[in-house]
Amino acid sequence: MTPIELRQRGYQALVDSLGAIDAILFLQQAGWGVGNYTAERHQWLSPVTRDEFWQDIQRIRARKANLPVQATQQETSDENAK
Repeated sequence: MTPIELRQRGYQALVDSLGAIDAILFLQQAGWGVGNYTAERHQWLSPVTRDEFWQDIQRIRARKANLPVQATQQETSDENAK
């Protein structure tokens, strides 16, 4: 199957499943993006250290569990000391 045929079949599958108007709305929302994610992602990821990343994970976990962030950070310190 050529790339053009694949795209046509994909569009047809969307129209068959969602109807013409909703398929168009979906495609407008999805967008195709711009830029080169692989090359540009280093701009977003490079400044974050492992410790900063781990602290963010702990904050997210604490928020989900409704725990104070300090308690979670203390647990992390205790685990790192072992």
